[in-house]
Amino acid sequence: MAIKERFFEEIILQIGHFYAAGFYLQWRMNPFRPLQQGHQYDIIVLGAGVIGCSVAFHAAQLVAKVLLLDRAGVAEGTTSQSSGILRTHYSVPENVVMAHRSYDAIANFARYVDDDEAASGFNRCGYLIVGREDKAKAIHASLAAQRAMGIRADVISEHDARTLLPLLKTDDLSVFGYEPEAGYADAYLVATGFAKSARRLGARLITGVEAERLLTVGNRVVGVKTSQGDFTAHAVVSALNVWSGSLLNHAAGQQFVPAPLRLHAERHEVVALRAPQPYLPSYPVLKDMASPSMIYARSYGQTQLLASKGGAGAVVEPDERQADVSLDLVLDIGEQVAARMPTFEQAGLASSWTGLYDVTPDWNPVLGPLPGWEGLTVGFGFSGHGFKLSPMV
Repeated sequence: MAIKERFFEEIILQIGHFYAAGFYLQWRMNPFRPLQQGHQYDIIVLGAGVIGCSVAFHAAQLVAKVLLLDRAGVAEGTTSQSSGILRTHYSVPENVVMAHRSYDAIANFARYVDDDEAASGFNRCGYLIVGREDKAKAIHASLAAQRAMGIRADVISEHDARTLLPLLKTDDLSVFGYEPEAGYADAYLVATGFAKSARRLGARLITGVEAERLLTVGNRVVGVKTSQGDFTAHAVVSALNVWSGSLLNHAAGQQFVPAPLRLHAERHEVVALRAPQPYLPSYPVLKDMASPSMIYARSYGQTQLLASKGGAGAVVEPDERQADVSLDLVLDIGEQVAARMPTFEQAGLASSWTGLYDVTPDWNPVLGPLPGWEGLTVGFGFSGHGFKLSPMV
């Protein structure tokens, strides 16, 4: 069974069996008042980032009463900070499958959400991964795994790589991989498009409301207590990204929760550079496995280059706001970019920002029910990959 169908099958099973728990909770909170049917939902989705908005859209296609809650607004958290890269180059097969299926949804977004006005900002420019001999085996293996799943992913020549990206310096490289259908899109547009279509299908969206704790009857989650009151549901989906731990670990003292979540927030910095020779939208997304920080880069704003480090970032608190990108870090990223594309030796800084990843120990997401919980489904720990997987989550 497909991953997305398994995810929603679990939710529907929860809905079907647990009306009584929700009604009991309402009576227990105030046994002298009639049950308030207006606060009873089929599914409550917590978090209106691109994951939560996708879940709300797909849930609204299946059930009648869907509620999407967020303490800020749609896509105002980590989604708005995404680099938006779409690729299927992963070492974990499940991530390859989800990214491949999500790709078609984002590339044909208006059709997928049945809204002619919806747009994803998708640019199919390809994905070029380069490396030295020490990375050749891993890159070849990953490309072969993609091809085995029906994805176009080829080993190409140095000449072909330079044709795709004329700015590229290749004298120290020995392996070049290319995924021609890859590219990048706008995570904010996708999230807001999902939210709009979910509302069109009947979902309710409430922003400016903070989830304070889960409502439970025994070991069953039957709703959520918020800053604007209690909302009950037959199933709750948590898509709170870096804030998942604050809500779920709050219940860790309850006996039915086995252990706190192993999740932390990491800060990642992004810079936009302007060079004498522009990085055109037709140039592929670049992943430089030969650089010290495994830099990735793509076109930004038609002529600029967006670049960031791969790998781990600094561990920070989930509520950290936009942080300044230090000049030392800008110079570090700029030097690594210039080592691969010499025109950026004369580049200037156009802009910079920071974003947060919700990181698990193995850098892979946690999807589905958690041991010890009933009535709760989670999606967190995407470790920077959430946008490109969102339609299938």
